[in-house]
Amino acid sequence: MKITTLGLDLAKNIFQVHGIDEKGTVVVRSRLRRRQVLGFFAKLEPCLVGMEACGTSQYWARELTKLGHEVRLMPPIYVKPYVKRGKSDAGDAECPLLALS
Repeated sequence: MKITTLGLDLAKNIFQVHGIDEKGTVVVRSRLRRRQVLGFFAKLEPCLVGMEACGTSQYWARELTKLGHEVRLMPPIYVKPYVKRGKSDAGDAECPLLALS
């Protein structure tokens, strides 16, 4: 399983991760607690990580960049058109992936 692109939805305590491989197949859909995030990303090979810009996104972008990942922050207005259905954290994690492709 080689993850090439990850979408990360940031929250206060529970973060959603949505990852795809080079074929576009979903290989990861999981929930992480705040204390698990860095450990999860440290185990991964460097990949592209997309997340919606918010109050804590700059911090997480710096931390993930230190681990070798390429991080792209997107303004919420650019992510909103990619929302397929009702708002949910899992759906929000998938939106940056759609915007990056």
